[in-house]
Amino acid sequence: MMHEARTGSDHAKEYAALRERVIGIVTLADRSAPCPLTPAWTVGDTLAHLVGVTADILDDRLDGVASDAWTDAQVQARATSSIDAMVAEWIGTAEAFDARVAALPTQVSGQIVFDAVTHEHDLRHALGVPGARDVEAVSIAADWIGTMAGMGKVSMDPGIRLVVGAQEYHWGVESSAAVTLTPFEFVRTTSGRRSAAQILATGFPSLELGLAAGIFRPASVDVVE
Repeated sequence: MMHEARTGSDHAKEYAALRERVIGIVTLADRSAPCPLTPAWTVGDTLAHLVGVTADILDDRLDGVASDAWTDAQVQARATSSIDAMVAEWIGTAEAFDARVAALPTQVSGQIVFDAVTHEHDLRHALGVPGARDVEAVSIAADWIGTMAGMGKVSMDPGIRLVVGAQEYHWGVESSAAVTLTPFEFVRTTSGRRSAAQILATGFPSLELGLAAGIFRPASVDVVE
């Protein structure tokens, strides 16, 4: 189960802290540097997506939300924007966006945190600045994946019991087999930020079960973060 004690306000607070962390690591970054764990994006493109999600939610541009077309439009709209310009846009919408997140159902605000956590660590990997692995935002992201992805895997056989930090989830037909991961590794593994061999090495009986959703694909090579 998702943590009932967490509210949209908690999610908004953690998103705000994440935004500050990301700004801190991208301010002096090369916009054109590759971001290897994203779909052929650069560091600048990944930041454009994060900023674009904020703008699109505030402006109610939600047709095709989370689709490739939706995210590509965010990137293309900022294709010539500098890092500084995108940071300024992000900061400029912060107060309104955080208020919007706080008012959303936790299933939705949890997804927003999950997406942002995923791309924070994509950027950290790209720029060689690991960190923020034990923060509350990572736990929120893990709990959102553990709960929401499990809803789509109820008939999968064999299933798996997941032990993620202090939480436990069951994906698919109940099984005595278990996968034990930290919240950080759980988020990175199930979102395709690990290779097929790495995903299976954790104990998942198949890649289909080990990836949270069909939109995710394993990394083409082993990933060390």
